[in-house]
Amino acid sequence: MLNERITAIVPARDEEASIEACVRSLARQAEIAEIFVVDDHSGDRTAEIVRGLMVEFKNLRLLEVPEVPAGWLGKNHALWEGAKRAASRVSNPAELGRSDSPVFTRDKAAPLPENRASRWLLFTDADAELMDGAAARALRIAQESSAALVSFSPEQVTQAWYERALIPFVYSRLAKYFSYEAVRDANSGVAAANGQFLMIRRDVYDEIGGHASVAGEVLEDVGLAKRVKAARYRIWFGPGAGVVCARMYRSFDAMWEGWKKNLYLLVGGTPGAVYRELFSVVPWIPFALLVLGLKAPIALVAGAGLLLARHAVYGSTLLRNQFRGVYILYYIPGVVLYAGVLWASYRAHVQGVVEWKGRRISVREAG
Repeated sequence: MLNERITAIVPARDEEASIEACVRSLARQAEIAEIFVVDDHSGDRTAEIVRGLMVEFKNLRLLEVPEVPAGWLGKNHALWEGAKRAASRVSNPAELGRSDSPVFTRDKAAPLPENRASRWLLFTDADAELMDGAAARALRIAQESSAALVSFSPEQVTQAWYERALIPFVYSRLAKYFSYEAVRDANSGVAAANGQFLMIRRDVYDEIGGHASVAGEVLEDVGLAKRVKAARYRIWFGPGAGVVCARMYRSFDAMWEGWKKNLYLLVGGTPGAVYRELFSVVPWIPFALLVLGLKAPIALVAGAGLLLARHAVYGSTLLRNQFRGVYILYYIPGVVLYAGVLWASYRAHVQGVVEWKGRRISVREAG
């Protein structure tokens, strides 16, 4: 595994706040032979920042992709174009100038690296940062577990109160649906991956059809994982503390929009699943007792006791999922935000349209 090569592919749409830190973290990984940043029609300085970094990092390339074809989501299309331009598929650099190909931007004075195929593709988001040794660790895990797909759930960086309330709550709930143990179990039907760090063997990626096979899927990472497992290859999925970190959202609106797009599908993608989830997470009985306590003090005591018990359970869940125990203070705001965005996600998917980064996505077509 010491001589394995990795090609990293980063989709980027309006990522000027995070793209430099992402690229620098990838460039520090000795195992990553080339880095493709795929600019998905950014309206900010994303491409300009990457061009500046290309002077410093000679294995960095910038792709500016054509318009998103019908039936594709923008991120999936960007990842697919990046994978197509990885070294194993580009034997003639002149192909990059074809009119039907993405624009390939690079410092013309810098020589192209040796055109030897990378055995692994690493898909990572522009808001993710790899820690030193992350790529080497992923390769070791792949070797030790015979996995064709290795994915980490990143350590989540939370700064604003709403991030600390909602994001740990969401991940704690998702652990119920996508446990690491079940995903790693070859005999289990559970499959999952996190697109913020998803490393897959190139031959397996090609065999399952790559991102073209999940062109219109909102949860493209989970979709790829399902196809890998269906093809009877092993998946290793685990926590990313000390390996990769990410600050997913930098505003309340972006956070709401992001989970509104994904959460309905993550909890099961059916109205029944939403109702069961809301019944499970909202402390209906404690709240009812607290209201009754306005007239009956014993109900107030009982309601407060049950609510404290809920806090304690949430605290242990946070620690089990590698979040800070102090986030227990955000339990009630977390419940409110989670229930609200889950209901909004359900309503959006029923109506058939969600929005993300200025694009309207037809989830009837995508789902």
